[in-house]
Amino acid sequence: MPKQENLTGAARFGRRTLLLGTLAAPVAVAREPRVLKHVRIYSEKGRFGGWPANHGIWSWGNEILAGFSAAYFKKREWMYHQADPEKPEVPAFARSLDGGESWTVREAPEQMLPRWGGKPGRPLSQPIEFTRPGFAMTLRFNDSNIGPTLYWSSYDKGESWSGPFEFPPLGLPGIPGRTNYIVFGKQEALLFLTAAKTNRREGRPFCARTRDGGLSWEFVSFIGPEPAGFAIMPAAVRLPDQTLLTAVRRRETGQQRPQRDWIDTYASRDQGKTWTELPPAAEDTGRGGSPAALVLLGDGRLSVTYGYRSEPYSIRARFSLDGGRSWGAESFLRRDGKAPDLGYPRSVLRPDGKIVTVYYFNDEVHNERFLEAVLWDPGTAA
Repeated sequence: MPKQENLTGAARFGRRTLLLGTLAAPVAVAREPRVLKHVRIYSEKGRFGGWPANHGIWSWGNEILAGFSAAYFKKREWMYHQADPEKPEVPAFARSLDGGESWTVREAPEQMLPRWGGKPGRPLSQPIEFTRPGFAMTLRFNDSNIGPTLYWSSYDKGESWSGPFEFPPLGLPGIPGRTNYIVFGKQEALLFLTAAKTNRREGRPFCARTRDGGLSWEFVSFIGPEPAGFAIMPAAVRLPDQTLLTAVRRRETGQQRPQRDWIDTYASRDQGKTWTELPPAAEDTGRGGSPAALVLLGDGRLSVTYGYRSEPYSIRARFSLDGGRSWGAESFLRRDGKAPDLGYPRSVLRPDGKIVTVYYFNDEVHNERFLEAVLWDPGTAA
């Protein structure tokens, strides 16, 4: 049996009490979340494993595929990524066939290295079938401020990829795309992306739709107003009532106040045409911040997972019982990091109700970063 750990600060939701004079009846008691296991996915001498949120995660039952960067290690000042910016940030894929218990890793094919000698993007000529078994799509940018964005598709669970295909600029100053989408039908999908702001710096989230398998894309809406800092990396889920919920990485700075990093949430009840701001999923993600991973649980709760980049350097989670209108207390999935260079999680729900969260982490200030998965039980609400 895997080792089980209690999560510090786990939320206790909805505990019921019986009033005197009422009949005794079974009382539903919440079962708190707990860590089951930490699994090392990628750790290589001289390499930097990082940023799975930039690449995406996909699952087919207990088969899980996670993208990440296999960059090259370089010792730098403690507040920076310990990666060499002059060497390729090589895309790679980690695959598990047993629900995250074990993994195999391979680097992406050469066609997925656009900035380092890979193939240039081309227009899509045949529509993509989003509902075809084994389908996956991944998006990447050439520049984190202005893009452009390229994308690839697969029908064999990421064993092979078609592309790169050009994503249209949609009249925006630039689109630094990352992977997050919701499929609505055979040829219909909604992408959640980030646009450059009017000053051509990152960024402002938006959504775009295709109804013809990617042959054409239309801008649907911005998600929230243009920020003074940035609002980037939206992560979205569709709720049972068809409401769309997205969590957005936020940062604001000013001359009269310190930098603040947090995670905002927005809801749409008209398939992305308009958005309503909800309470933050995390009021603080540490200095540097981290994107969020959203998962809808079988009991209707929402789970949000994120890195915390101030002390204690950690991976954390929160839950919502009401579709994102409120969030419970923070839970720690781990809290033993030695530097802020961590996080960027992506999560999937296993068929047995357990969550697999893939993230990058560190155990020294100046060393190679590694990729891990935490397998955890989200517990139950009362």
